[in-house]
Amino acid sequence: MSPRILVVDDEESIVKLVSYNLQKDGFDTLAAADGREAWEIIRREKPDLIVLDIMLPEMDGFALCRLLRQEKILTPILMLTAKDEEIDKVLGLELGADDYLTKPFSPRELVARVKAILRRTDERMPSQDGPLTFGDMVIYPGKYEVQRGGKDVELTPREFELLLFLCRNAGLVLSRAHILEKVWDYDYYGDTRVVDVHIRHLREKIEIDPGSPVYIKTVRGVGYKFQQPDGLTGSQLD
Repeated sequence: MSPRILVVDDEESIVKLVSYNLQKDGFDTLAAADGREAWEIIRREKPDLIVLDIMLPEMDGFALCRLLRQEKILTPILMLTAKDEEIDKVLGLELGADDYLTKPFSPRELVARVKAILRRTDERMPSQDGPLTFGDMVIYPGKYEVQRGGKDVELTPREFELLLFLCRNAGLVLSRAHILEKVWDYDYYGDTRVVDVHIRHLREKIEIDPGSPVYIKTVRGVGYKFQQPDGLTGSQLD
């Protein structure tokens, strides 16, 4: 069965353009013109991915994204944003969107993004790896679970994959481009802000003081490095 993509936009021309190009590439598509209609379709049809515009009547894209994540619905979301609205991109990612694409966009690039997101989703298979321990933080690769001080830390699938990639490369300086290639599974045409947003959000969840992180360090001008806090030892990194 072909993956089903829900296209949510109040501009009929955008819906037709996106749907046509996705169908041409073998996807089945559903469509909604506002957030409330999209919510009903998502609950009823359970699409494999959502292409979601921000500016929608009834319920905007931010509100729908927030609602989905609150309800533990982890369907991947590709957000469509206005080219000059930086805050839209940041907020969308912080609410749990997997990726964003700015308008106007290339249909070819949109299809490539959809394929990459779905490919990453398909790879989220149960792992036989044992837990990774860093001080009071324990990561369970097979369960997509993280605990800090014995308490569960709620991460989106993308945040978990980013954390796991950093942990498995502990001590190495990783460029933003390399992180994008390995965690997002495609080149990002020079736009690496998506990594910075996810790193910031991850720090807010796993660091005691996100402003002075002990796990995820910034290497200015290069990227990021995951390191063991002073005096602590990790286990099962091989």
